Amino acid sequence: MGWIQDGLGWPGANWWGMGIMMTCWIALIGFGIWIVVRFTQNDGESNVVSLESPRVILDRRFAAGEIDAQTYADARRLLEHPGSPAHG
Repeated sequence: MGWIQDGLGWPGANWWGMGIMMTCWIALIGFGIWIVVRFTQNDGESNVVSLESPRVILDRRFAAGEIDAQTYADARRLLEHPGSPAHG
């Protein structure tokens, strides 16, 4: 009966239990840190609504060559006079 030192049936069981518990806590804390970093990381894209006006966006797209002059003129006319047709 002298070999039951920790009450669990075999010597060193407390060390194994403590090691497993530490591993679980480290994994849980690591997972929590990963979650926080993952959802607070900004990948250059903002979740905030753009504060640019439609006209500024249109001007920027035209300047960047994303749209041609006719498309720019039509869109600008629609922005300035919403009820009028694009081709006037």
